[in-house]
Amino acid sequence: MQFDPSTMAGNDLYRTMIQLITPRPIAWVSTLSNAGVPNLAPFSYFNAVGSNPPTLMFCPANRPDGGKKDTLANIEQNGEFVVNIVTSDVVDAMNQSSANYESDVSEFESCGMTPADSSIVKPPRVAESKAQFECKLHTVLNLGTGPGGSNLVLGRIVAIHVADEVLDAEGKIQPGLLDTIGRMGGLSYSKTTERFELNRPSV
Repeated sequence: MQFDPSTMAGNDLYRTMIQLITPRPIAWVSTLSNAGVPNLAPFSYFNAVGSNPPTLMFCPANRPDGGKKDTLANIEQNGEFVVNIVTSDVVDAMNQSSANYESDVSEFESCGMTPADSSIVKPPRVAESKAQFECKLHTVLNLGTGPGGSNLVLGRIVAIHVADEVLDAEGKIQPGLLDTIGRMGGLSYSKTTERFELNRPSV
């Protein structure tokens, strides 16, 4: 079967993409409004861009009414954000933070998460997250307009925090101890507890 994106309804196209592009890492993004209200929301259109310079991206879609989500509005206002890595022990709080809270409500408080001071940027980190990236805004590309319109956020990583509990004696990150969660289609998520290795090929 072949699909033609130009003829598909927005919701159908969205569902098709998220069911095929799997698993997707989750950026649990914390921001701060100009009024000083911390915001926390998950986004599964998220990945690394490169390490020189250290850059990541995530893509917050517009609200059903076509307006900007609080995360994007806050980033455009002050140019800073934190990407908190989602692991199995915080998955319920992450899910709850995706609810449609009002702009004057802190998802940290509503979801029972502890704000931790960042070292460079103003938005707080999630203390319960096992790793966080402090970021300064590089670029926002408005790729679409109206309901569900895409907005690509590129952030320059200025600090990385990793919990000691996921490091080995040599200070290397252990994937099994980090235990990240991936986003699948629909309501499904995946764990990263099953892994395998492949040697680099040679010609």
